[in-house]
Amino acid sequence: MSVIDNAVYVDGRRRAEPESLEMTFELLDADGEMAWIGLYRPDRAAIQSVARKFDLHPLAVEDTISAHQRPKLERYGDVLFTVLRPARYLDEEERVEFGELHVFTGKDFVVTVRHAECPDLPRVRERMEDTPELLRLGPEAVLYAILDQVVDEYAPVVLGLQNDIDEIEIEVFAGTPDVSRRIYQLYREVMEFQRATHPLVGMLAEIRSGLGETGTDRDLRRHLRDVEDHVQRIVERVDSHRALLQNALTVNATVVSERQNEEMRAMTEASLVQNEEVKKISAWAAILFAPSLVGGVYGMNFEHMPELGWEYGYPVALGLMVTCSVGLFAVFRSRKWL
Repeated sequence: MSVIDNAVYVDGRRRAEPESLEMTFELLDADGEMAWIGLYRPDRAAIQSVARKFDLHPLAVEDTISAHQRPKLERYGDVLFTVLRPARYLDEEERVEFGELHVFTGKDFVVTVRHAECPDLPRVRERMEDTPELLRLGPEAVLYAILDQVVDEYAPVVLGLQNDIDEIEIEVFAGTPDVSRRIYQLYREVMEFQRATHPLVGMLAEIRSGLGETGTDRDLRRHLRDVEDHVQRIVERVDSHRALLQNALTVNATVVSERQNEEMRAMTEASLVQNEEVKKISAWAAILFAPSLVGGVYGMNFEHMPELGWEYGYPVALGLMVTCSVGLFAVFRSRKWL
């Protein structure tokens, strides 16, 4: 079930579609020009079967079995081992999904090992079969077509990330509470995208240089140069996305800080207003307490109290109340409590 497509090509055209890998190996040994085997999440047995037939290096085979490799280009004798990190943007989830693709290219074979849903390799095969003049150039042409498809699928990812960044810029100034989390998540995706795209510039230059040394068709090298230009533009866009997100993090931190300062200022102003009100209440309570104290003392109605029988006792008591109240009012007013 891991074999998605298995064909032998002669002069750029599909000659046979063997039912098993063993039949493919037999046809290739007889008179086949090129075998193109597509595997999707194969088990160890399937990979090792292909490795034995095409004498693949054990280190490359182990990398293919374990997966989780970074983009790279390694040559083992006549076999070129290429690791790519394709990507696709999931609109519903607003996130980037990264895959992994391993490609073995030799003199007369191409083996692709796909560990995710992308890239669309059936489309690559269909395109190549529709242009036999390109397919007859051999495994190098297939590798070019795969690289071109991977790079083409990066374009929607770049647009999706740009839309997310535009939304984040709006959310930052709108004060959306969880915008920091979204910025950080998107920043991680952009970093992962950088790790997927940056190595391609050097890889494509190395492939193009190697094809020049072997005298491969000049048009194919020009096609690779075009892919290299596309990768360079994507790398520049991704770098700008990372810079924008870094600025968004800084701006968001500034906005949050300003919002917190405004809240603290409002709380401080409210506290000051509250303190002023407490001062006023306390001052009036003290003013009213003095006459209450005098009145309370002389309201106890004991028989033996000073000045109870005094003719001027009542007016003196009232005067004492007024004097205390006026004195306290003047003191509080001088201290701006009232």
